[in-house]
Amino acid sequence: MLNLLLLLAGFVPLIYGADLLVDSASSLAKRLNVPNIVIGLTIVAFGTSAPELTINIFASLRGNSDIALGNIIGSNIFNIAGVIGIAAILFPLAVKPRTTWIEIPLCFLAALVILVLSFGGFIDGEKLSVIKRTDGIILLLFFSIFIGYTIHYMISSPNEEEAPVKQYSICISIILIMVGLAILIIGGRIVVMFAIRLAHQIGLSERIIALTIVSIGTSFPELAISVIAARKKNIDLAIGNIVGSNIFNAFFILGISAIINPVLVNGKSFFDLCANLIISFLLFVFIFTGKGRKIDRWEGIIFVVLYVGYLLLLFRLS
Repeated sequence: MLNLLLLLAGFVPLIYGADLLVDSASSLAKRLNVPNIVIGLTIVAFGTSAPELTINIFASLRGNSDIALGNIIGSNIFNIAGVIGIAAILFPLAVKPRTTWIEIPLCFLAALVILVLSFGGFIDGEKLSVIKRTDGIILLLFFSIFIGYTIHYMISSPNEEEAPVKQYSICISIILIMVGLAILIIGGRIVVMFAIRLAHQIGLSERIIALTIVSIGTSFPELAISVIAARKKNIDLAIGNIVGSNIFNAFFILGISAIINPVLVNGKSFFDLCANLIISFLLFVFIFTGKGRKIDRWEGIIFVVLYVGYLLLLFRLS
């Protein structure tokens, strides 16, 4: 119980540090006359995935591949089935054409690429599969293409809603950036350390802990943003935030993790990777069911039920 409480407590500095880092970095960028479009694209988008990135960096440095891969896959499954499911139950989510034809297919492509890279060794007849450093570079190249597309779109669509920015002096902004980074580091170390201890203590694998407690905890920022956006009927933000986060997780964070330390793939992870691929595909399919391009309440209920079913199977097969 103590290890579980300390693990959960680690998410507090992790999420607070990410929020502080986003606010202070956005303020500094604004003071330096960086366009609001660039701030929204880079700093704010990075902020919601900062908890996953921090945990994966520490997991990779320690050689904990199950946590590094499980955190990404678990977060992406929860983002779609859990977060979009809950948001759609609150209010049907209309989807813009750009999100429908570019970002959601790219989200599915990310799930497919991870599956292929993760099981390349098994396909070649090897006993162990690894996401190598070269694979990490490939993932980062995919991410650079996504960033290039996003920059092009945002420059050509200047009327998009701008990201709100808090106002601090340059000196205060720099101090708060350092404080936010320090808090993130502390939170990341606490989560990884006690996730490993908890797994060993209760007899569950690090993979299961990462796919459940760790991934859900790191997805709280996405859940909060999407639910609030859905209640305020800012529907494109509610779904765009999730799709962008999944692409960022798959291509950037997993890519960085593999470059730091090649990620060993557990054979049992095939179930998780397939679940991630199926959930990503269903997101695209659900947009075209019913009237209009949207995720209806009944589809949100299906997503939530599927996520609960996934968790039950996960523990049964562990």
